[in-house]
Amino acid sequence: MESLEEFGLKLPEILLPKDRNLGSWSVIACDQYTQDEGYWKRAEIAAGGRPSTLNLILPEVYLSRPDKAARIARIKRTMADYLSGGVFDAPETEAVYVERTTAFGRVRHGLVIAVDLEDYEWKPGSRALIRATEATIPERIPPRKEIRSGAALESPHIMLLADDPSRSLVEGTGSLVKGGRPLYDGDLMLASGHITGWAVRGGAALAHLREALAVLKEAGTQADGSCFLFAVGDGNHSLATAKAVWDEYKAKSGLTDSPVRYALVEIVNIYDSGLTFEPIHRVVLGDEVNPDGLIANLEKSLGGKRRDVADPAGLEAAVRASKASFGFVYIGKDGRQRFTLLETGITELAVSRLQPALDGYLSGKDGLELDYIHGSDEVFRLGGEPGAVSIMLPPIAKDSFFATISGRGPLPRKSFSMGEASEKRFYLECRRLFG
Repeated sequence: MESLEEFGLKLPEILLPKDRNLGSWSVIACDQYTQDEGYWKRAEIAAGGRPSTLNLILPEVYLSRPDKAARIARIKRTMADYLSGGVFDAPETEAVYVERTTAFGRVRHGLVIAVDLEDYEWKPGSRALIRATEATIPERIPPRKEIRSGAALESPHIMLLADDPSRSLVEGTGSLVKGGRPLYDGDLMLASGHITGWAVRGGAALAHLREALAVLKEAGTQADGSCFLFAVGDGNHSLATAKAVWDEYKAKSGLTDSPVRYALVEIVNIYDSGLTFEPIHRVVLGDEVNPDGLIANLEKSLGGKRRDVADPAGLEAAVRASKASFGFVYIGKDGRQRFTLLETGITELAVSRLQPALDGYLSGKDGLELDYIHGSDEVFRLGGEPGAVSIMLPPIAKDSFFATISGRGPLPRKSFSMGEASEKRFYLECRRLFG
């Protein structure tokens, strides 16, 4: 069997339920719909009392509830019950090639596999094979450790990105296995689309997988000898938690190898046509907000040049056509809504330069606050209210994504969103963890 150790990967022993009713078994990532308890109540109805990954996770909407400890204890009991109660088929050592059609008609391609946590680091300045894309908040790790520590099972919602313009790693491997019978094939709950998975076990597919990884590793090797192979696109805090649990377990047990050393993920090509990157826009709020002062400050700190735009459509078109322009929407001194474009010569991802500049401007201004908004409609709505300046960011440039992180480290908080909420990864495949 081909070894994938040098790429920070390992073929996992995949567990799948005997009952392949994905509409009840498979559930969306726990960090979605965190303000919508109603969604999770509807998920309970969709699960219908059948075996479900819903019973193996703690939706973050419940993370601060007083019954959290009881919920976690129930999750761990359910894991043991599923393992002993014949819920799963016998495990198979394999990766899984996945095609996910979302509710928006987009088709995303992925590869479910295990990553070696020894080859992952989230801290700024990391030169590891697998690196964080956005700033990690250490305070968010301990509550998640309570769930993973001692858990008998894991199921992935973490998504890693590969910088693969040739589409060889994921899509190429998929083309070699799609002729076989799928491992699973069905609709996801709550009108969230369709998913199909095929086994990647050996032979030509596994040989191709290794060859594609070797090419990507060579391309990702830096002048200092380090290699940046994968970036964490979704689930960074979950992967950071897995790392913390392994480090703690390794120190206590003295073991250097264990299932706990690995974490299940889905690898997706950043150039996948079904993978959408949406910028997360900003809004500066406060009675003392000074639009002209803010724009002038950013014009100076970012080295740009500003000009007025006649209408919302013109501003949005100009921002979307550029990798380095920002749009400002605000109420002018005449009481009318104004639209200003700031054009810069930034070559990195725009947000990596804007956020530090905003932080510098807002430092010491207690009367102002920064918030994060999704969608251009919200940019124009909030920018039409007194005491607000909306800032529209340009699209995320996929071709400079890895270079920016390699050169500058993790992106600022709230830099981008990968698709809509319902397009996030659903739990499906499982793997034994502790015990």
